[in-house]
Amino acid sequence: MSTVSTRENLQAGSPPVSGQGCSQPGRPGRGPVAPPHPAHPAHPRQAHRAALSRPLFDPLAAVRASDAPRWDVYLTGTVFLDIIFTGLDSAPVRGTESWARGMGSSPGGIANMATALARLGLRTSLAAAFGDDMYGDYCREELEAGEGIDLSLSHTVPGWHSPVTVSMAYEGERTMISHGHEAPPKNAATAYDPDAPECPPPATACVSSLVPGRAQEWIATAARRGSRIFADVGWDETGRWDLAALAELPDCEAFLPNAAEAMRYTRADTPYAAAHALAEQVPVAVVTMGADGAYAVDARTGQTATVPGIAVEALDTTGAGDVFVAGFVTGSLAGWPLADRLAFAGLTAALSVQEFGGSLSAPGWPEIAAWWRRVGSQEPSCGHYAFLSRILTDCAASSPPRRAVPTLGFRDREG
Repeated sequence: MSTVSTRENLQAGSPPVSGQGCSQPGRPGRGPVAPPHPAHPAHPRQAHRAALSRPLFDPLAAVRASDAPRWDVYLTGTVFLDIIFTGLDSAPVRGTESWARGMGSSPGGIANMATALARLGLRTSLAAAFGDDMYGDYCREELEAGEGIDLSLSHTVPGWHSPVTVSMAYEGERTMISHGHEAPPKNAATAYDPDAPECPPPATACVSSLVPGRAQEWIATAARRGSRIFADVGWDETGRWDLAALAELPDCEAFLPNAAEAMRYTRADTPYAAAHALAEQVPVAVVTMGADGAYAVDARTGQTATVPGIAVEALDTTGAGDVFVAGFVTGSLAGWPLADRLAFAGLTAALSVQEFGGSLSAPGWPEIAAWWRRVGSQEPSCGHYAFLSRILTDCAASSPPRRAVPTLGFRDREG
């Protein structure tokens, strides 16, 4: 269980969770698990934090129809507790003790994507299992009360401990060690019902991570009901790199792999060639290239777009890919041109790596506005971000964003 791929499989492999019987027989952890655990008493500060978490800027206000679904985005997966160490000079050496100069703790896994979407003002619904341990309580409170994410389709599992990841960041990269067990099924005899009205719930868009050879029936159901599907993909442990094994790809509006994944799946020699090959499979193909930026192809219009990477000093790259996808989804739902969507996604990812943690490092609109006014609008090389001056007109200021801290359970001081 101590590999990155295990975390990816746990995170991506869970289907939607609701009271409509969404479990799948014979596949542990693939559906809702035990009835909701009795609610834990609300922390006194939760109502105050929930008020603070309400987005100060709605990027979809001008385009959201009156009869639009309640949720802008729905997603499902595994929530981890992430413990991140930074300031390491090198990788840990066997038989020695290493001291990190920095540490942070935050919800991780699918929480990275959910938080990034919510901080960008999208009405976000997350279905996930939470352990009934202190880690689970912490993650639930951070997401629900701290970020305003809807967890009505989530549940607490008695006797199940929260998955945990320890991430070590050094030399601009990260190494992760994870441990966790898939949540037990609620009822192995209950089959997934694609006709259940709330399984998945109505949403303008859904975000998922595709898993080779591992079908996620809820994606096809969501697409059939009109949800726009955005997906990335994890590392193919089988080594086959077969696009046909990504059963849900035909249901996707956009597919956003990184360069290594895209080139392996398409057998292309460059990320650009890979993007064009993927555009034969999906309407929009986006290939991320790390510090080199990203490239996108819209097969419907024939448009292409490229954006260079933004030079920043990376503290922790955990969750940067999730933040990129969240930025691209936001621009897509807002109806922005392809080049603007790509630039915005790259900017949000670049801002995120300058802070601790995958979820609590995600930028909100005030931080994006601060970057534009302080840096972007002053640099001639940042001309492709000029669209922000129009979008940010109605963006209000806010208090400093919540960030990952070295420990859990800090209490508000009284008096």
